[in-house]
Amino acid sequence: MKSHHSLLLATDLDGTFLGGSEQQRAEFYQYVHNQGDRLLLVYVTGRELDWISNFLVENPQVPKPDYIIGDVGTTIVHGATFEPISAVQDWIVKQWGNANEQVKQLLADEPGLKLQAVNPDYRVSYYYDPEELRPSAIEKVIDAGFDCIISHYDIYFYFDVMPKGVSKGPTLLKFLEEMNFNADDTITCGDTLNDLSLFETGLKGVAVGNSEPRLVAKIQTMQNVYYSPYPGVMGIWDGLKIYGKD
Repeated sequence: MKSHHSLLLATDLDGTFLGGSEQQRAEFYQYVHNQGDRLLLVYVTGRELDWISNFLVENPQVPKPDYIIGDVGTTIVHGATFEPISAVQDWIVKQWGNANEQVKQLLADEPGLKLQAVNPDYRVSYYYDPEELRPSAIEKVIDAGFDCIISHYDIYFYFDVMPKGVSKGPTLLKFLEEMNFNADDTITCGDTLNDLSLFETGLKGVAVGNSEPRLVAKIQTMQNVYYSPYPGVMGIWDGLKIYGKD
C-alpha cells in the first residue's frame, strides 16, 4: 500500500481527540474534514472495535478514521470496513497465541485486580486498585513472557496484559512500514501512559495539556515530544502548528 497523503495524524481518543469543549471539538473536527485530501486520520486507542463502531454511529460529527489501531495496539483495521490489515494483525496474533486463559489463571489470586467487561482477543484488561495492587502482579506478567501497561484516565486505573513487544507504538511503526508512509510526516498524540509507546517510537509527538502526570514525567527527556499547554483537541491543533503541519 502507498498513501498520497502528506500528513498522518495518529491520535488517542479519550482525553485527546475527544477532549476539549464542544465548541473546540466542533472547530477542530471541521478542520480535519477540510484537510481530508492531505490528512490521513488514524485512531490509536485502548478502546475495543465494537465500542468505536457504536461510538461513530452515535456521534456522526466526529471525523471517521481512515484506519484504527485499537485495543491498546493489539488490533488494526481499515476505518471504513473494519477489515484487518493482515500483515500487521498476523504479527500481533503470532506474538500472543491463545494466551487469554493463561493470563487470567496467572493473575487469578492477585489482589487489586478486576477484569474489565470487555473481552478482547489479543490482550487481557483489568481495572486495578492502586492501594491494593502488588508489584508481584507485574513481575508475574513479565516472567511469563508478556508485557504490562498501567495507565490512568479520569477515575479509572487500567492494567493491560499485552503480547510481548506489542503496544500502540510498535503497531503504528509496523503500519507505517506496510503503508510505505514517511515517518517524518507522522504526528502522534496522547495523554496517558498507554500512549507512551507512541512517543518512544521517535516519531513527532504531542502530549496534550491534560496528560496524566506520570506521562508528563516520562516525556521530559524526549526531544521528539511537544508538551502542549492546551488540553484535548486544542493541544493536537497546537502541536500541528508547532510542527509546521497545520
